[in-house]
Amino acid sequence: MEHSISNQNHDLRPTARVVGNVMPLFSGTDAGPDEFSDTGRLLHLSNSLQCSLDIENILSRFSEEIYQYIPHDHLGYRHCETTSQDDIDFCIGKKSRFKLSQPLALNSDKSLGSLILSRKHKFTNQESRELEHLTSTLIYPLRNAILYKNALHAAYKDALTGISNRAALDEVLSREVDLAHRHDRSLGMIIIDIDHFKLINDNYGHTSGDCLLKALSSSAGETIRLSDQIFRFGGEEFVVLLPETAINGVMRLAERIRRNIEALECNYEGSLIKMTASLGVATLNYGEDEDEFFDRADKALYEAKSNGRNCTRIAK
Repeated sequence: MEHSISNQNHDLRPTARVVGNVMPLFSGTDAGPDEFSDTGRLLHLSNSLQCSLDIENILSRFSEEIYQYIPHDHLGYRHCETTSQDDIDFCIGKKSRFKLSQPLALNSDKSLGSLILSRKHKFTNQESRELEHLTSTLIYPLRNAILYKNALHAAYKDALTGISNRAALDEVLSREVDLAHRHDRSLGMIIIDIDHFKLINDNYGHTSGDCLLKALSSSAGETIRLSDQIFRFGGEEFVVLLPETAINGVMRLAERIRRNIEALECNYEGSLIKMTASLGVATLNYGEDEDEFFDRADKALYEAKSNGRNCTRIAK
């Protein structure tokens, strides 16, 4: 049940918005005798929120800090980005019946999403005004955290194919190897390399290679499971990580990827270009680090290349 000032299902109040670089502490009312204590309270909250660039940390801290002023069972935050995969959807606590919503914005053209509090009993008019004042401290820390998140995302993304890049692989592989050893679970790897890629570029032009790379990344991305991750390692080489997957499962998926690549036809300037790929697969050995793991999969790929290409080989 949505809560508004009149406790009915309609908009609660105007959007919390920054004017210039300053958010007004009071909305449409004169400052009373508590102005300085109110300002000090907001300053304390603002300083607390500016200590982090992690969105979840900022929102969790905001929930803790405002609880003494607006008790709540649940805090939710939703921000829609240009692409759905970049949307931010955060919640802490258990959702309850009565809700208090506060839109967040830097200005009339730049929305930062909306914040929702909920609990088992109705919110008061005073708490509605309190939330609007308190969220003034959240806007800039949240904006900075979103910009930081987007910058990190861009740094870990391959510009051509849109999938994760080598920098992302280095970070994820180290983490996945650590988790696999710590929890005694399997981890699989597939390295994919397009056969005769240079020859295709020489015959059709270098931009034809871009067409093949995008087609392969799309095909492999649709073939892998939701729990798997694909990366462009560099050039015409790709890597897939498969958590909690034994060698038989890794091999089966690798073969599906290979067959799907072989079936592709890329239409480039009126020419249909086909390709094949060679694949090397491995699963993590006990005590093995990420470099040793990758080297074994890479040697299996080399063996596939040496044995006629368009095939999959398992690491020793």
